[in-house]
Amino acid sequence: MGDKAERTRERIRKEAYRLFAEKGFKEVTMTDICEKTGLSRGGLYRYYAGTEEIFSEILSEEYVIAERMEEQESARVILEDMLEAIQYEIMDKEMSLSLAIYEYANLGNQEFFIHIHEKAKKRWISLINYGMERKEFKEVNPEQVSDLILYYYQGLRMWSRVIPFDRQTGEYYVETIRQMLF
Repeated sequence: MGDKAERTRERIRKEAYRLFAEKGFKEVTMTDICEKTGLSRGGLYRYYAGTEEIFSEILSEEYVIAERMEEQESARVILEDMLEAIQYEIMDKEMSLSLAIYEYANLGNQEFFIHIHEKAKKRWISLINYGMERKEFKEVNPEQVSDLILYYYQGLRMWSRVIPFDRQTGEYYVETIRQMLF
């Protein structure tokens, strides 16, 4: 796929993300996405078969850390970058996909979410192991800590839609992870 096509797909995902965060999964149509992106229906369908494909691709995007570890970047720096992004996501309730994820999961997509969770868990375990090997992190049980990181994060993201969080809530999350690992 060429650069222009990839930029168009990225623009579609970016605009669709905003729509899914605002309306949930069920209420977003391809017409909505056409209006947001300025693409014709044919233009949009050239890239995606439907909202489900767009949404699943959005959810499949992930923090890319393997290359950073291969380049021997500091585990602490990688973790801090991830925590900064996560803290921002926690506090930006307007951009939360929690409602859309819940709706999408209830449409029979449980296996998809299991797969995403397993990939995220493997990513966290690999970072934790990498940090311990480099003596930048405390010796911990990587599986246990990755579960805490993931479930704590998902709980905060879900509740951010219905409970007003102050900045301190995101800071507590970040500080808790730092305390576990440093």
